[in-house]
Amino acid sequence: MSRLTITLDDNLHRAIKETAARQGRSIGQIIEESLRLRGIKSMESARELVARARSQARYDEKMAIRLATEETRAHRAQ
Repeated sequence: MSRLTITLDDNLHRAIKETAARQGRSIGQIIEESLRLRGIKSMESARELVARARSQARYDEKMAIRLATEETRAHRAQ
């Protein structure tokens, strides 16, 4: 597992510490969950999504990429 150092606004840092304590989780777990909810994925995951879209819908590559992009944007907009 990789380590990362970030700089946060004091109020945000306090809020995330309180949330982690209240939920009995680590700050890292809270941040990881937030990134996943924002749709942050590796290129490998994106490629897998495109491959699944192609195989299930039988779209050509251009259409599969468009579908994957639309789905990702829709998920991030939630």
